Amino acid sequence: MNQMTINFEPAARASDPATSHQAAQQARELAARHHRIILSCLEAHGPAGKDRIAALTCLSGVAVCRRLSELQKAGRITPTGRNVQSTAGRAEREWRLVGNGN
Repeated sequence: MNQMTINFEPAARASDPATSHQAAQQARELAARHHRIILSCLEAHGPAGKDRIAALTCLSGVAVCRRLSELQKAGRITPTGRNVQSTAGRAEREWRLVGNGN
């Protein structure tokens, strides 16, 4: 799979202490790791909703949800136009890789 870079807004202000800048860097690294996991999941398993992605990757549903919007803004994924059933029995959007026939 291709490496990807998503530009994030700085999570720490220039006037913040060094610990805030370290935490911001760790958050960016964690988000990038989550992006790779989610993209690999969609590549391996095809289109899926947030809850299925979370179950297949062992990421939390909250983490997946946040990363899906970031990946969509980056043009890496898009909704399929279908709704799938969440673990709570509610409708949620199904996502697929951009440029993938799935």
